[in-house]
Amino acid sequence: MIIRKVFNFVIIFLFFLNTSNAQNSEITLEEKIGQMIMIGFRGYDIHFYNQIAKDIKNKKIGGVILFDYDIQEKQYKRNIKNPKQLHKLTKKLQKFSKTPLFIAVDQEGGRVNRLKYKYGFPKTISPQKLGEKNNLEFTYNQADKISFILGLEGINLNFAPVVDVNVNPSNPVIGKLGRSFSKNPYTVYRHSKQFIKAHNNNNILTAIKHFPGHGSSKQDSHLGFVDITNTWSYNELIPYKQLIQDDLINVIMTAHVFNKKLDDKYPATLSFSVITELLRDGLKYNGVIISDDMQMKAIANNYGLEEAIVKSINAGVDILLFGNNLKYDPEIAQKIHNIIFKKIKSGEISEDRINESYERIMKLKEKFIK
Repeated sequence: MIIRKVFNFVIIFLFFLNTSNAQNSEITLEEKIGQMIMIGFRGYDIHFYNQIAKDIKNKKIGGVILFDYDIQEKQYKRNIKNPKQLHKLTKKLQKFSKTPLFIAVDQEGGRVNRLKYKYGFPKTISPQKLGEKNNLEFTYNQADKISFILGLEGINLNFAPVVDVNVNPSNPVIGKLGRSFSKNPYTVYRHSKQFIKAHNNNNILTAIKHFPGHGSSKQDSHLGFVDITNTWSYNELIPYKQLIQDDLINVIMTAHVFNKKLDDKYPATLSFSVITELLRDGLKYNGVIISDDMQMKAIANNYGLEEAIVKSINAGVDILLFGNNLKYDPEIAQKIHNIIFKKIKSGEISEDRINESYERIMKLKEKFIK
């Protein structure tokens, strides 16, 4: 009887082992690469013949980002019109994918607010005003309202909160826009913690940004090269360090800022020293890392597309974000996919590196996206 039980256990174990291996072997390299790509697109609605639908169905991308404003066309006509339209759009996007998509948006509150009141969504409060009020329960409640609406609309990833410390109130892209909770890094940490908790309790992922800190900059990385060597301090890492210790971070977004003290050659997104040595090894973060928009001029004006892709992946970035808004290209997903595949075959990117990112991404999707 004992021998039979042992035999049956071995048979069952081998069955599940073989099933697991078969499932893993079914995932192609092309599919793994696709999970590392997130792009933007045009349209309030999509159909099977649209390029974005083809990119999703052919497993060329693992996520999309939605905007309300089309920068290139200079008009509020992109992906977000009203609640009913947005819900229909996100539902269609998911139907085209066998693997659940990340559907992302920048909904920080205040000035950076894609789901605007004029479209029929609730009003929001800027992080700066939340920090000035300094009531953690109030911050939680405001984030709860934001994330509840995101969930209703089928959006599962919010590129927020901003954990940049308001070192320079005249900063054109952070301080002046009211995007930082405070000049005190611990105040930033405490309010960010409430913001993240509220979202996660509504089953919405958050991406804190912009690592290793954009709050001291004097320039906007959307417009060109940004050097923070003489303005940045290690205090700007405090919110990241605290949130990592709390095991609360879902995703971290990188900044395209250059800091000679951290890397004397490359900006953070392309830097192995910043992403792997500082963030992963130093701060002990092993979750998903996403780039800021790779079409921002801090990257696009200084590096070729192939170089930027290779450097960012080898630095440790898991998802490459191409907003496809500063410059629109309907074929961008296929181009990125082809470059990554080619660089793997040439040995410039290792397949092990792709596997690492794929495992992190799928672990996050399995936990949060139903």
